[in-house]
Amino acid sequence: QVQLVESGGGVVQAGGSLRLSCAASGRTFGNRAMGWFRQAPEKEREFVTAISWNGGSTIYADSVKGRFTISRDNVKNTVYLQMNSLKPEDTAVYYCAARSVGSTSTFVDNYAYWGQGTQVTVSS
Repeated sequence: QVQLVESGGGVVQAGGSLRLSCAASGRTFGNRAMGWFRQAPEKEREFVTAISWNGGSTIYADSVKGRFTISRDNVKNTVYLQMNSLKPEDTAVYYCAARSVGSTSTFVDNYAYWGQGTQVTVSS
């Protein structure tokens, strides 16, 4: 079992920055690919970014490419999402997710474990 706890959400003005963190329990964190997804009101959960087990591979949604950066620390069992140049359309609940394998994926169904989410609100 893997438990994920997100933190770092909040309210920020457009153009600002936030850094989300996701702390994972369990000894197998270093073997797992990790991802960030988001869900806005009345919309489906969508892929944001993912990172492979060793950080060697990352993928991003086109909507965040160049603005968001995912990283991980396998000693601290933590994955991070640095969000810069935030826009009002980035407003959503952000979820951290873990796969059972080490390779990245953009599909919600390929992630076995999920955090409770953290709210990010970007005001215009």
